[in-house]
Amino acid sequence: MKTPRKATWFGVLSMVALAAAIVQAGETLRVKPIIHPDQVLVSFEVVDGYNSDVRDAIASGLRTTFSYQVELRTVARMWLDRTIATAVVGTSDRYDNLTRRHTLVRTVDGRIEASVVTEDDDVVRRWLTSLDRFTLCNTSQLDPNREYYVRISASVLPNHTVYGWTSAIIGQAKFTFIP
Repeated sequence: MKTPRKATWFGVLSMVALAAAIVQAGETLRVKPIIHPDQVLVSFEVVDGYNSDVRDAIASGLRTTFSYQVELRTVARMWLDRTIATAVVGTSDRYDNLTRRHTLVRTVDGRIEASVVTEDDDVVRRWLTSLDRFTLCNTSQLDPNREYYVRISASVLPNHTVYGWTSAIIGQAKFTFIP
């Protein structure tokens, strides 16, 4: 009888620790929706994302990937929030120790959108941890005078968290669509 109780308490404590890590990390993801007459654009940055663990993984030659789940949602009063548009953006770095060059690749929903080869660490940091003016959807999908929010979940592979838990950084920003 004691073993299930211990397992339950361990599970509860694990979830609390994970939630605390997510809430603490959530402060480092800046999200900025930009509304143009015909498109919803999103800019975001993971402020502390290019840390020593990430730099060490890159220097070792491991492919390092930042994955961003981008969602545009509207609040539903009596049910779950309605999702208007989603996209999965991946940015990865493959460092070649012999040539000392980084091969950077950006994918959107599994399709390669851009690729760059560089030796500049600042370019690598910006490429992996930020995205500027990403087109999420057309404003024709939005209802006038309604409140929306952009929610982004970010994760990094390889994962360097305790016990192999996936670290996630979550950020969001609200806006009201006024045509």
